[in-house]
Parts: sequence; C-alpha cells; structure tokens
Amino acid sequence: MIGISEIETAAGRIAGHVVRTPTVDSPGLSALLGAPVTTKLELLQRTGSFKARGATAKLLSLGEAERAAGVVAVSGGNHGIAVAVMAAALDVKATVVMPRSAPARAVEIAEVSGASVRLTDDMDGAFALMTRLQQEGLTLVHPFDDPVVIAGQGTVGLEFAADAGELTDVLVSIGGGGLISGVAAALRARRPGVRVWGVETEGAQAMSEALAAGGPRPVALSSIVSTLSAPSVSRLTYDHVSALVTEVLVVPDREAVQGSLDLADHAKVWTEPAAGCLLPAARQVLERVGDGARLGLVVCGGNATTGDMIAWSRRFGLR
Repeated sequence: MIGISEIETAAGRIAGHVVRTPTVDSPGLSALLGAPVTTKLELLQRTGSFKARGATAKLLSLGEAERAAGVVAVSGGNHGIAVAVMAAALDVKATVVMPRSAPARAVEIAEVSGASVRLTDDMDGAFALMTRLQQEGLTLVHPFDDPVVIAGQGTVGLEFAADAGELTDVLVSIGGGGLISGVAAALRARRPGVRVWGVETEGAQAMSEALAAGGPRPVALSSIVSTLSAPSVSRLTYDHVSALVTEVLVVPDREAVQGSLDLADHAKVWTEPAAGCLLPAARQVLERVGDGARLGLVVCGGNATTGDMIAWSRRFGLR
C-alpha cells in the first residue's frame, strides 16, 4: 500500500516539472447539483490531464542505464501524451503503444513530441506489444501498476486536501485505478473522514468487476471512453480501492458525455467524458448520503476535441 511518505516524496520530486492545478469552488455546479461543489482542475495540468504527474515521477526515478535504453508506455490516450511530452522534456527516448481506437489528437501529440508511436488493433494487443518491448530492454512506464506512478498521481490528493475547504465526499474517475489509489491514500492520511467514490463508464468496468469477483480479471471493453478503458486493473490498484474507496459507481457513456456538456455550461471548463462521468455519479452520491454533503470532484482531463464532442453528442442525441 502506498503511504503518505511516498506521496510526499513524489511531490518533491515532480515539483517544478508539473503544475499545481487550481482547486476552486464551483457556484455553477453547486447550483446544478444542489450541494456545495469544489473542483480540482487537473485538466489544466501539463499535457491536459493528471497523467503528467505519475509519468514525471517515474521518469525522474530512472537510472542512467534505464534512461539510455528508453521507455515504453501503453495508453488509451492521456498516459501516452504524458509520457511522450515529459520524456522529451527530460531527454528520454519514448515508445508509446496505443490501440487504433485512441483519439487521433493523442496520437498526433505523442508523435509531434518525438515519441515512437506503435498502433495496435485493440487495447489487449497494445498491452501485449508493450510487454514484448519491455522484454527487449525498454523500461516500462506503466499507466497504473507501479507504486512510483501511483505516488505521483497521489499528489493530486495531497494538493486537494491542502487547498479545499470542508469536504465530505470526493469523486474520482477510474481507468486502471492509479489516480484513485493515490488520491485515496493521500486523503486517508490528510482527511480521514472524507469518503472517496470511484466512477467508471459502462463497458469500461474493470474495477467494479474486480470488486465483484474478489480480484482483478479481464473485462470486455465497449465504452467510447478510451481513456478509462483498461482491460484489467492490477492487484496493486485493486488492493487500494478495496481498502480505501467507499464504492465504485458505473454510469452510461451517454451520461458521461452529457456530464461533459454540463461541465462546459455550468462550470465553464472543457472536459473529456472521463471527467464528465463524475456529474451523473455525483447525483447518485447525493441520493445516498443525504443532506449536508460537500462534494469534491477531481476533474481529471480535458483532451477531447470539439469534433469528438460534436460526434458523441450526435451519436447519443444530445444537444
């Protein structure tokens, strides 16, 4: 289990390389949901998502031989962008493996940053190629199954705990579980009374299915939200979530896209559906916990294009 000391070490390591993102109360979301809402705006992070934190922590932990050999990462979008951009900034050669379903913009950014981008037919194939490249000598920068990466993501929770006012419930999106593992560990240490809720989209339910099965298991992926679409969580992230998270909620893709539109209208921020899913989940939390709730939302990323949002809105009949 990742402790607060590891997260504090990561915070010191990545300081100066990443942004201490704003923590702000949202009058618009508070009015929409009928309860006080505070947001942690990780979409304003370097590379457009929280992923820069864990990637930077891992890259800065490498020895000279590992740096010289280069690194490999697998990603549905944001992790690949983060590894490509931060590796270039730190003069480390990077290979990024993505499924063809990854957003075209993510592939473009990784390539422009100087990474070697390898595309596969699906996410299972991406993880398989990643394993082969690791066996050939590249150092793996795993998106979530790495304590250094989790500690880096945990700096989100460290900052949120320090900067937010009173909170009762914090909602965090889940792909492979690295972000929520780190945030929950930080909040358990700094704000032990706060409940942490995970959020997944239907068709990207690796953590909720693992919790139901008693451990990680492969899942079938069908969600449009590629940035949450891990084919399985890890034992490391499963252990953190099962111990520290109140519950994992699952929402439909359509509601996640609507959540992004609502965040644009009411919070004045441009998010991807991996963050938009927090709003329908927040309504579920409010129904369960009743009066007196004060919500915190970790707005994890904003790497969706206007074209993406238009296409998804049309697909689901949203306006």
